[in-house]
Amino acid sequence: MSPPSRRLQTKPVITCLKTFLISYSLIFWVTGVILLAVGVWGKVSLEAYIALVAEESTNAPYVLIGTGAIIVIFGLFGCFATCRGSPWMLKLYAMFLTLVFLAELVAGVSGFIFRHEIKAKLGTAYQKAVQNYNSTEGGRDLVDNIQKTLHCCGINNYTDWNNTENGIPTSCCKVAAKCSPDILKDFVKAGDEVYTTGCFALVTSTMEDNLGIIAGISFGIAFFQVIGIFLACCLSRYITNNQYEMV
Repeated sequence: MSPPSRRLQTKPVITCLKTFLISYSLIFWVTGVILLAVGVWGKVSLEAYIALVAEESTNAPYVLIGTGAIIVIFGLFGCFATCRGSPWMLKLYAMFLTLVFLAELVAGVSGFIFRHEIKAKLGTAYQKAVQNYNSTEGGRDLVDNIQKTLHCCGINNYTDWNNTENGIPTSCCKVAAKCSPDILKDFVKAGDEVYTTGCFALVTSTMEDNLGIIAGISFGIAFFQVIGIFLACCLSRYITNNQYEMV
């Protein structure tokens, strides 16, 4: 048995580590809620753009949603393990934090890589969607949604609709009530009533910005896990040593 003075020196350290780890676990739980929210936001806000290039889409939003939901559960587990002072539970918590670190790192890298590859693929996909506007209902809804949301028209500008059968779609109109069928087929008159900015530049910049946000948050929270791994391992070691010294 070790001297009482040494055990007395160890207990304040354990108490301090428990306080830090409980605080960390609560923050960790909050980050889980944030990741869950960012994943849902990314899925909703990027759905139209991801559908446009479905074959090359990223799973980053889904990874964030799944990871966020699991973090919410294990954040509570971390608080429970810390309060119980169980070495094996703390080691399990540290292992989970390591897995979360890797998952968030993968999600961040996925979003970052996809952010740089999207421009060329998105341009081709959007051009095909415009060309097939009148032949596929899904493509028509997709293009209309993008043009209404981003206040744009066509690929480069509204004259890209010159080769289509029905002229400029109503989704390009600034005010739908002012766009008659005759005006939408007259590209001179339509210039005053429709959005003149092309969608290609806006779609690519919007996609890049949103995926950049997702990647940045993923990287930031991922490296935050390193603190938790360090605290959980240290606390587990101190508790184990303290139990050993009391024997």
